[in-house]
Amino acid sequence: MAVNAKKIVLYVIVVFVLYVIITDPAKAADYVQIGFEGISDAAKAIGDFMTWVAHGGK
Repeated sequence: MAVNAKKIVLYVIVVFVLYVIITDPAKAADYVQIGFEGISDAAKAIGDFMTWVAHGGK
């Protein structure tokens, strides 16, 4: 039963994403840009933390 629910949820998400892309490509592009900016910010934060750790936490 849980596997079927996961498949249904995944299907609904895919349909929603395709709907947004088809109906408003500019908005979809904005969402992608926001996502990549978030990933970039997270990677920078991890890099800053690792640099801080490598310098002994100073």
